[in-house]
Amino acid sequence: MILVDLEGVSVSRPGRPLFDDLSLTLATGDRLGVVGQNGVGKSTLLRVLTGQAQPDSGTVRRGRGVRVAWLDQRPRLGSGRVRDVVERGIDEQGSVDADRWEVEAVLDRIGLGARLDADVSTLSGGQAKRVALARALVEPSDLLVLDEPTNHLDIDGIDWLEDRLASYRGGLVLVTHDRHLLDRVTSRILELDRGRGYVHEGGYASYLEARFTREAQADAAESSRRNLARKELAWLRRGAPARTRKPKARIEAATAVVEGRREAAGRVGIPDLHLGTPRLGDKVIELHQVGFGFDPDGPPLLQGVELNLDNRERLGIVGANGMGKSTLLDLMAGRRRPTQGHIEVGPTVELGYYDQLGVTLDPAQRVRDAVTGGARVPDWRDAALLEQFWFSTDTQFAPIGLLSGGERRRLQLLLTLAARPNVLLMDEPTNDLDVDTLRVLEEFLDEWPGALVVVSHDRAFLERTVADVVVLDGSGTVARRPGGYGAWEAERRALRSQPRAGSGRRDGARTAVPRSAGSATSGPRADPEPAAARSASTVRQLIRQTEKDLARLERRRDRLTEQVESARADHQELARLGAELAAIGAEIEAVEHHWLELSTEAESATR
Repeated sequence: MILVDLEGVSVSRPGRPLFDDLSLTLATGDRLGVVGQNGVGKSTLLRVLTGQAQPDSGTVRRGRGVRVAWLDQRPRLGSGRVRDVVERGIDEQGSVDADRWEVEAVLDRIGLGARLDADVSTLSGGQAKRVALARALVEPSDLLVLDEPTNHLDIDGIDWLEDRLASYRGGLVLVTHDRHLLDRVTSRILELDRGRGYVHEGGYASYLEARFTREAQADAAESSRRNLARKELAWLRRGAPARTRKPKARIEAATAVVEGRREAAGRVGIPDLHLGTPRLGDKVIELHQVGFGFDPDGPPLLQGVELNLDNRERLGIVGANGMGKSTLLDLMAGRRRPTQGHIEVGPTVELGYYDQLGVTLDPAQRVRDAVTGGARVPDWRDAALLEQFWFSTDTQFAPIGLLSGGERRRLQLLLTLAARPNVLLMDEPTNDLDVDTLRVLEEFLDEWPGALVVVSHDRAFLERTVADVVVLDGSGTVARRPGGYGAWEAERRALRSQPRAGSGRRDGARTAVPRSAGSATSGPRADPEPAAARSASTVRQLIRQTEKDLARLERRRDRLTEQVESARADHQELARLGAELAAIGAEIEAVEHHWLELSTEAESATR
C-alpha cells in the first residue's frame, strides 16, 4: 500500500534552499534512512512527510486512512503523568482497548520504569524525549517516522530499539546518527546533499559505497571539464595571427571556468590543526578513592574510584542511564566536589568540556565571531577548523540565529576544539550531529595529541575513538575494560547468551569484573589480565587497536619527516624535530613489539 508520495517537493529557508524538486514514494514495508549534514533539511522533510509542515512547492499525497506515528526532534508532551501521556497516543488512534501492559513494558525498556507516575513537567529534556519515543512506538501506525530516536538512550536501550524496529511491519522513516542502527534496520538511504536528494539501495555501508562512486565520477567529470576549458582558454588567449580582436566575453567565461572551484563533495584528510595544542605533562587527572552522592543519607552514586589518566588517554565511560557517567565527568572537570577521596589535576592541564548542553550562543552573533570572540580576525587554524567542520564561507558570516539545531550543536563542538585544550571531556558528543561531522570528529581525535575521556552510547563512535572503557554498573564502583568497546560488548553478549536462572533482563549488561586500579595508557599498554584469561575475541580487538595505534604513529612520523625536509636552514627547529622523530621511532618499535606478542597470543587462543 502506498503510504505517502512526494512529487517535485521544494522547501527553502531564509538565505538558502533546503531541498529542491524532491520526489519520493513510501509503501508498506519500506525502511528508509535519511542522512545528510546538519542544516540540509532532514527534520523539515520528516515534518513534510507527516503533514506537520507544508512544502513551498510540489505535491504531497497520503494514502487514505494511513495512520502516522512520529517522534519530533523537540517533542511536545502536554501535561499529565508519564503513563497517561503515552497511553493518550493509543487512545487518539482509536484503540482504547489496546493492552496497557505494553506501555509499561516499553517505558521500562528505555529506562523510565520508575517514572511511570511522575508528572511530565518534572522530567529532564532527555527523559521527555524518551517518553515521546515510547508514545510513538506504542501508537498503532502504518507509517513510523522517527527523528534521532537513540538520543538519550543507553546502549541496552538502543539494542532493544533495534530489535523493536526490525520487527515493525509498516513503513519506517528514520533520521539518526547511529550508523549501526542504520545498517541494521534500513533497506534504503535517502541522502540530502546541497539541495538534491539521492536514493541508495541498501543500508549505511551501501550508501557510503554509492556516495563514494558518485563523488569519484563527479571529480572525473570536473577534471575533464577543466582540461577542456583550459585548452579553449589557451587557444583564445593565443588567437589567430590574422585576428585583431579577441572575443573578450568568451575569454572571461573560460577563465572563470578554469579558476573556479566546484563545491567540494566531501572532506578528505584533516589539516594539521594540532600544532597549537599545549604540551601535556605526565600528570593529567588522578582520582584517589573518590566517592560522590547527592543524598548524604542515601547510598553513594560512586565510591572508591581509583583512576589515573595518561597523557594520551583514550577512555570511554559506559553504563545504563542514571549510573553516574556524567557525574564522573563533572568530578574530573571540577564542576562537582567529591564527597569522599580527592582528585589531583596536573599543572599543564588545559581542560575542554563538551557537555550535553554546550556553551551558550548569542543568536545575533556571526559564526566566525563566536570562534574568535569578536576581538580578532580568524587565523588560518580558525579558518581551517571552520571549513573542516562544514562551515562554508557564507555560513561563517551568517548570524547564529539562522542555524539549524544540529548546526548550532556542531558550532558548540567547534568552539570547544578551537580553545585548543590538551584534555578533552565529552558527554554524549554524537547527539544531534550528522554522520559526516562524526567521521570528521573521529579523524580529528585520531590525530589529536591530548587525553580524551568520552561518555557515549554511539557504538561506532566508541569503536573508533577509545582504547579502554570504564564500566559503571550501578554498584558505585568503576571497572575498567581493556580492548575498548568491542571487547566489552563481546563480553556482554557472551554473558547474555548464558542461561541465568532468576536473573533480571539487564543482569548481563551490568555484570562487571573489577580490575585493579592503575594508570591507563594508550599506545603500547601493559595488559592488566593474564593472557590465559582473555578470550580470542578480546585479543583480536587488542590487535586491531594496536594496528590503529601503529598507523597513527607512522602518520605522525611521516609528517615530521616532511617538516625536517622543509626546515633544513633552521638548526634549532631541526634539533627539536630530530628529538621528536627519535621519540616517535621508539614508540613505533614498542607498539610493533606489543603487536607481535598479541599475535602470538591470538595463535595460541585459536589452537
